[in-house]
Amino acid sequence: MHSSLSWRALALGLLAAGGIAQVHASPFTLGELHVKATDEDQDNAFGDQIATRIDAKDMQRLETHTVTEALETLSGISTATNARNEGTISLRGFDSRQAPIFIDGIPVYVPYDGYVDLDRFTTADLASIQVAKGMSSMMYGPNTLGGAINLVTRRPTREFEGDVLLGVGSGGLERKHINVGTNQGLWYLQASASEDEADYMPMSDDFTANARENGHKRENSDYKDRKQSLKIGLTPNDTDEYAIGYVRQDGAKGNLTSTDTTATARYWRWPYWDKESYYAIVDKALTDHESLRIRAFADHYSNGLDTYSNATYSAITSVSNYDDHSLGGSIQLQSTRLQANTIKVQYYTKQDRHEEDDGSVVTKRLKDRMTSIAIEDTIELAPRWSLALGASRDTLTPQDADVYAKPDEQSANNYQGALYFDLTPAHRLYASIARKSRLPTLKDRYSLRFNTFVANPNLKPEQATHYEVGYQGQPWTGGHLEAALFQSDIEDLIQRVTVSTTPTLYQMQNINKARHRGAELTLRQTFGEGLETGVAYTYLERRNLSSDTRLVDSPRNKLNAWADWQVVPRLNLIASLEYADQRWSSDTTRVDSFTTGNLKAALQIYAGLSVEAGVNNITDENYELAYGYPEAGRTYFTNLRYSF
Repeated sequence: MHSSLSWRALALGLLAAGGIAQVHASPFTLGELHVKATDEDQDNAFGDQIATRIDAKDMQRLETHTVTEALETLSGISTATNARNEGTISLRGFDSRQAPIFIDGIPVYVPYDGYVDLDRFTTADLASIQVAKGMSSMMYGPNTLGGAINLVTRRPTREFEGDVLLGVGSGGLERKHINVGTNQGLWYLQASASEDEADYMPMSDDFTANARENGHKRENSDYKDRKQSLKIGLTPNDTDEYAIGYVRQDGAKGNLTSTDTTATARYWRWPYWDKESYYAIVDKALTDHESLRIRAFADHYSNGLDTYSNATYSAITSVSNYDDHSLGGSIQLQSTRLQANTIKVQYYTKQDRHEEDDGSVVTKRLKDRMTSIAIEDTIELAPRWSLALGASRDTLTPQDADVYAKPDEQSANNYQGALYFDLTPAHRLYASIARKSRLPTLKDRYSLRFNTFVANPNLKPEQATHYEVGYQGQPWTGGHLEAALFQSDIEDLIQRVTVSTTPTLYQMQNINKARHRGAELTLRQTFGEGLETGVAYTYLERRNLSSDTRLVDSPRNKLNAWADWQVVPRLNLIASLEYADQRWSSDTTRVDSFTTGNLKAALQIYAGLSVEAGVNNITDENYELAYGYPEAGRTYFTNLRYSF
């Protein structure tokens, strides 16, 4: 791998002959889930009103190669890196346990704890990322307390299409991505492969070295990620579609040690972080008014954690391996037989199994089964008025509690409604209310966390009630605006509680009430054919109503802005900026506000082929998203892209 960026390659990238080789990435529509889908007669003025998204064009434009990076550009979302060196998100104050991750509507979050390392998920094979905030489709199944994040893969539309990327960058960064697809009318195929790796994360020159970190090259920050995906579909007629998909991810990474010298040092490495998913989706018309959609999936996640005695990483002190399996599916019936109604009814089931071992024998076995019965109805009340209603009952049935007494089955009810009013075909107002839940994970109930916790098998579900009013539309020529005011009232929030001081022991308990409220604004503006801009602003206020415990990892104000300027017909300059104010990282520590800027040049050599080069964190800002975990300083990159 390269020890540093080739300055000659960077210069060639900036001076070669402009424009971006645009990726042709149509979404796999069977993988999308909507509360209220786009009205076909409105020329796509509105998407799913309750969801926002980023598509492949913007992911390429803004140089976001991981799901963490892509989500960071959207309103309502902030990201961080935790002590396990995982990319994490806060969606209106909810973490990824409460707003889980899906691929084409299939759950891929880790069964044991509900978290997932979003830095391991690359965007190379995605058509879009669909984000539902607060109110989300009941068809996702259980545990969408704060929303849902759906990674929508590509579906080819032409006889032969694809794209290739080769890139290098600071820290020995190397990227290799390829997508190939074909649509033959009666069938289609989409295949993708990517590999991203780096030797280290370059640090800001303004970082002050200490006993934990000497600066320049971040200690133990190397990583390598490989991803392959394959989807085959049959389309025998205009109404039916059958698809099977496969996604495999193989990762390995170091674990960043906190630069806070008062914190416990963790000398960890992850020799493997692997995930493998299989799924099948059937969409079958039964009559002129009824259709059947079936989803089936199997997901396998495994990782290894090696702990070391010191920063030389020469002597392993312990080994821990996780082996998790999920198996499930859903059956959904949709009917438009009633003239003004689109009704969906679904039964969903999922079995999660978790095993741990110390490298030689299995030390823990846990198993759960979750089921959900759900109904949604979209009602056209009048030419400009519509109503979306939904309800579900989710049930958690413990099946194997290892050494613990198996707790009782528990259930949670969910319901929601949204009213839409179209002022004109280009302006829509809406108001929604949703009552959602999250059933506790295996880790919430059983984990001893290196014998510092007491298990609590009888944890209750978390509950949240979301209120939202908003606008979406085209207020003037070339502009697209989304604005929302929201509030979430949360009950039975699961928090850590001290249950013993000699020795110090904790337990997860349903003790807290909290309130999240705020505003979001997203504006895209096109000025003729030569300039396109975007702004995403979030104001978020979170209050713990039960105690003085801090609610962490979310700034009150956050702004992302970008501009794409076609300087001449073959040359584009793309600039982006991010600002976030202070945020609490724990009860006692917080990180400062920051502003970072990025700049990229894209030059089209000829149709389909372009060279890009740029710099991220152009001012070399020394900043943190979590206390003790500084982010990258100024970095450089150059890419060669070819789309066909």
